Amino acid sequence: MSNIDNLTINTLRFLSAEAIQKAKSGHPGLPLGAAPAAYTLWAKEMKVNPANPNWNDRDRFILSAGHGSALLYSLLHVFGYGLTIEDLQNFRQRNSLTPGHPEYKHTTGVEVTTGPLGQGIANAVGMALAESHLAAKFNTPEFKVVDHYTYALCGDGCLQEGVAAEAASLAGTMGLNKLVVLYDSNHITIEGDTATAFAEDVLKRFEAYGWDTQEVADGNDVDAIKAAIEKAKASDKPSIIKIETQIGYGAPNKQGKASAHGEPLGDEEIKLAKENLGWPYVNETFYVPEEVKAHIAEINAAGAKAEADWNEMFKAYAEKYPELAKEYAVWYSDEMPVDLLADEDFWKDEGDIATRATSEKVLQKVAKVVPNLFGGSADLAPSNKSLMKDREYYSKENPAGSNIHFGIREFAMTAMANGMAVHGGVRPYIAGFYVFADYMKAGLRMESLMGLPVISILTHDSIGVGEDGPTHQPIEHMAMLRSLPNYNVFRPCDTRETAAGWYTALTSKTTPTGLVLSRQNLPALEGTGKGALKGAYVLKDCEGTPDVLLMASGSEVELIYKAFDELAAKGVKARVISMPCWELFEAQDAEYKESVMPKAVRARLAVEAAADFGWHKYVGMDGDIICMDGFGASAPAGLLFKDFGFTVENVVEKALALVK
Repeated sequence: MSNIDNLTINTLRFLSAEAIQKAKSGHPGLPLGAAPAAYTLWAKEMKVNPANPNWNDRDRFILSAGHGSALLYSLLHVFGYGLTIEDLQNFRQRNSLTPGHPEYKHTTGVEVTTGPLGQGIANAVGMALAESHLAAKFNTPEFKVVDHYTYALCGDGCLQEGVAAEAASLAGTMGLNKLVVLYDSNHITIEGDTATAFAEDVLKRFEAYGWDTQEVADGNDVDAIKAAIEKAKASDKPSIIKIETQIGYGAPNKQGKASAHGEPLGDEEIKLAKENLGWPYVNETFYVPEEVKAHIAEINAAGAKAEADWNEMFKAYAEKYPELAKEYAVWYSDEMPVDLLADEDFWKDEGDIATRATSEKVLQKVAKVVPNLFGGSADLAPSNKSLMKDREYYSKENPAGSNIHFGIREFAMTAMANGMAVHGGVRPYIAGFYVFADYMKAGLRMESLMGLPVISILTHDSIGVGEDGPTHQPIEHMAMLRSLPNYNVFRPCDTRETAAGWYTALTSKTTPTGLVLSRQNLPALEGTGKGALKGAYVLKDCEGTPDVLLMASGSEVELIYKAFDELAAKGVKARVISMPCWELFEAQDAEYKESVMPKAVRARLAVEAAADFGWHKYVGMDGDIICMDGFGASAPAGLLFKDFGFTVENVVEKALALVK
């Protein structure tokens, strides 16, 4: 290791340790131990230009072990991404650019939000999938306009998480050779030695997945780490490099101990670490030597030249392949290439069919006009109706395909889609049975947090699943997803509302959408359509002020629609309100909300074949709810709806009781 390498590595170590110490909170162990690996990657192998952190063909770096954020912030400061010393000094403080875990769109240079262990690796797999697909689409024999690597730094904890295993298995199957994982193997977790719960041979596991595996015995050996990365980049497989490190390296009283993982070292221990590592600036804090600044300036100049060379290449590419260059711009834009709102075919009534089947028809229309749609299902495409029929499947042999076999990996599928979304250039969608949103939840939460407009097709939405029984009948799932901030849950009642759900999902810039769809056929109802874009709207109305408000989503809208006439025959004036998406309704102004749900009408009945959680907001203390108060059962769907009270007769009875 050269003197400047050592000096820069120790700069990163002590900036990180001091930021944590000032905050009196954080995780110094990983920064101290993994700094040589991170430095080697950033200084000697990564193709980036900090002056333009959004350059499309940059290499990506994901800190999957997000608790080591202080190291990432130190890297971003030293390598010139705009983080200041003051930002480092405000580590973990309110409104700082250096939060406790890295946050996408919050801190320049952070590629994806990480912290929940394992998801970062799955995000990286999604990024590598996107890169591979884009390369197959746009590269030509003489121009590689898409040619970059995805790197992830993970720890023992990440590799204990199932989501990492799910994603790694698929990465091996797909042959994602532009993916390189640096494994910081320090053998320590919060509770102590990893051997207490993690004694497996990780590299053998990854070898079985179809990965190239290497091991670096000394985590401070910059030359060995560099050689391993270069070998990995030359592989025709995804690669993992196990780097043996010591947590809290350099801190004489804490290195190698669990106490180094998640608590500040203490001022005295930092001083001892500086002395132990031969740091010449023992009495300085938050200090970056001038030699380090000059060293990084040379590295960044090379990065700027790499982008300048790419720009020149792209100019020549655009001259020779103007149509491809135009498509490239469309793919990397977040704007819809056509106006679907004005496309009457998009809003066409498809008749009395299941909303999953309607969604399939809409998807085929969308696939013709959104060229970068890229996605698939967790082995349920025939049931989810989520296949783009005019497109091929993605594979190692055919990366140009845009349908993805995710396999039975709901969690990883979601996290990979998040990685695709942050990568850019592709528009990801995923699909699964609604009940398995339980498996997807952690990934759905992260896409909501990051503001990623990922589309989830979630079918088999209620006890309408029927004979498959309570294990496959979602009950509490509407409440679960509706509880997510910045997530649109769209449960349409028929074909035109399904189109509205897709339109909402496709035009969203910062909010993901879950399309909650039926297995069973639903009737096309008169009056549905673009009104659903407001989340809730009046589908059927009486003259004057209604006696009772009837509200429902999805398949249960039919019940209140039919109850309207029966109530009218009994002298009761009702208003039928379809509520496919609460979140969109809540975004409307007060005047519109009042026009749909007048405050003066306190007799209100909600109907939904799910848990009632959340509906009280709309029905109030004087209203009632027909819902599921337990799990479902195994029987034909029609019988289940009757047995659990989802009938027109019951709606009428409950409504009459409210207006007495």
